[in-house]
Amino acid sequence: MKVKNYFYLFSFVLIINACEKSQPSTVYKTLGTFSSAGKPNYLVGKDSISDTLQSFIDSILPPGQDIKVLHPELLSTNADIEIKQASDVYITFVSEGSGLTTSVGFYTYPTNSPPQNSKDIQVITYVFPSSGLNTPLETGDKVYIGRFEAGTSIGLVLLQGGWDITKSALNNNVAHFWTTDILNPEFDFNLKKHAILLNYTQGKKGLICFEDFDRTKPECDNDFNDQIVFFTINP
Repeated sequence: MKVKNYFYLFSFVLIINACEKSQPSTVYKTLGTFSSAGKPNYLVGKDSISDTLQSFIDSILPPGQDIKVLHPELLSTNADIEIKQASDVYITFVSEGSGLTTSVGFYTYPTNSPPQNSKDIQVITYVFPSSGLNTPLETGDKVYIGRFEAGTSIGLVLLQGGWDITKSALNNNVAHFWTTDILNPEFDFNLKKHAILLNYTQGKKGLICFEDFDRTKPECDNDFNDQIVFFTINP
């Protein structure tokens, strides 16, 4: 009987492993081609980023200053974008304050069925292949990411070290930090947020601001200015 029990246990483990391996993995795509420095060849123009806007960002998110101390209320914001009518969507690069070669991508999900873990994200599409340290992007560079139907939510993901400067290529096998809080790797729920929404009412812009480091690590400064972009939604 003991041998038979072991046999059934072994068979059960094999079945579980087969089911796990059958889970679909995330597919990574690009919006188009890009240069050897990671600059998109699909830029659609440039938005004006005023000195006033940059001063506003610097005043709210000064480099190296912990947002938990300066503006803890910002940690309650939701940085995913909900599409309420069929719309064309653009993303504009504002600035980076990272010491890492990061990349930015986007993903979508039905608003009424948000993902519960990163395995729920079927497709990540790169927007800015190289948007961190030594980025070739200029302030205001703008990309069209597509047309989306009502009931769709759009999230952004920051890939820490997503641009491999030695190979001039993208690297998917790096830490991912998401605008959807629950997808982030920290076990402490109070530390899961990696992106905040900063409203600039004067210019009617919603800025998405990233922290690019594991927030459980003492090296993390929690300043949330490592990557800043904004969405434009038409209409």
